[in-house]
Amino acid sequence: MLSKLVPRIKAKPLTERTSSRDAFVYLDRVQKFFGWTAVEDKRWRIPYILWGIFMNLLLIFFLPISMLVAYIQMFKSFTAGEFLSSLEITVNMYGCVLKCIYTIWGFKGFTAARKVLDELDLRCTSDEERNSVHRCVALGNLSYVLFHIFYSGFVVINWTGYVLMGRHAWMMYLPGLDAENNFFVASLCEILLMSGVVTMDQCTDVSPLAHMLMARCHICLLKDRLTKLRTDPTKDEDEHYEELSNCVHDHRLILDYVKALRPTFSGTIFVQFLLIGIVLGLSMINVMFFSTLWTGLGTVCFMFCVCLETFPFCYLCNMIIDDCQKLSDNLFQSDWTTASRRYKSTLVYFLQNLQKPIILTAGGVFPICMQTNLSMVKLAFSVVTVIKQFNLADKFQ
Repeated sequence: MLSKLVPRIKAKPLTERTSSRDAFVYLDRVQKFFGWTAVEDKRWRIPYILWGIFMNLLLIFFLPISMLVAYIQMFKSFTAGEFLSSLEITVNMYGCVLKCIYTIWGFKGFTAARKVLDELDLRCTSDEERNSVHRCVALGNLSYVLFHIFYSGFVVINWTGYVLMGRHAWMMYLPGLDAENNFFVASLCEILLMSGVVTMDQCTDVSPLAHMLMARCHICLLKDRLTKLRTDPTKDEDEHYEELSNCVHDHRLILDYVKALRPTFSGTIFVQFLLIGIVLGLSMINVMFFSTLWTGLGTVCFMFCVCLETFPFCYLCNMIIDDCQKLSDNLFQSDWTTASRRYKSTLVYFLQNLQKPIILTAGGVFPICMQTNLSMVKLAFSVVTVIKQFNLADKFQ
């Protein structure tokens, strides 16, 4: 059913041509809508730039400021639940601003990385390899669709819960609009603006996941090629050496691909690591002490979305580290004992390079892995523990 609405989440047959960059089709469409990419037709370049400036000023700069103004103007009228619901979104929104800036700044890196993917695709000649690429491309598009469903679900559920109670979901300051006398108009503006900024946040979260999915795809293909080295008895020594040289080149391309993406992903994940503990802590306090059924459901959806921002990507990074270890194992276990001196010298050099795993760091400080992610999440439980020990929640009820 879902594949009929978004057909690219299903792997295409081998009769249809698919490249690795097709894993970002849905992501690219939304980023183009926000003005984060370049237009192919130069006649539309100026209008597109103006549109991008408008959208980003509205969602990245105006919206966070409007939330801050709302706190100043309506602080005394907030209930504890409303304040926490708005605060957890606002904190995450300011983090989203930084992540969007990093993503926009990394456009040249994305362009360079996709050119590298095109070179890696040229090595996928067998049906088995092409089928692996097709599956990973579908998985990359599926990740965007699933994130969109979850993120949009949070917006709709949270907004619906507050509207049914006759209250504004995020208490935004909308210049020129009396929110109290124009409740439904103001609420409609809120959900439109929040949907926009949440979709932006989604793009910054899906981009690292989808790009590194394709990195892992080509790492696994290289792993299979290393296993098959010197297994064809019909090839002579020069052909075996050429196969090894091609694998060395593939590994270099994969490293270049990750190198082009590393600065952008380092910044976005660093921001998210700093925020995840605080945001989850505020959300847990809201659910435990101040939420109703509807608002609690919305907050739980928000907590799930916050976890999605880092958990899948960190898990993928762990898998890539394990795959890199298997690369060196597969090369060492290949049939090299009867090879020529030239082949063995190249193999030793290649083996030394393969023993250095591909590790991404957040801000050049934290290694991006599940252990770091769990350490950051523990901060949320520390916040809740402090609140319970000092009975701070009772003072606001």
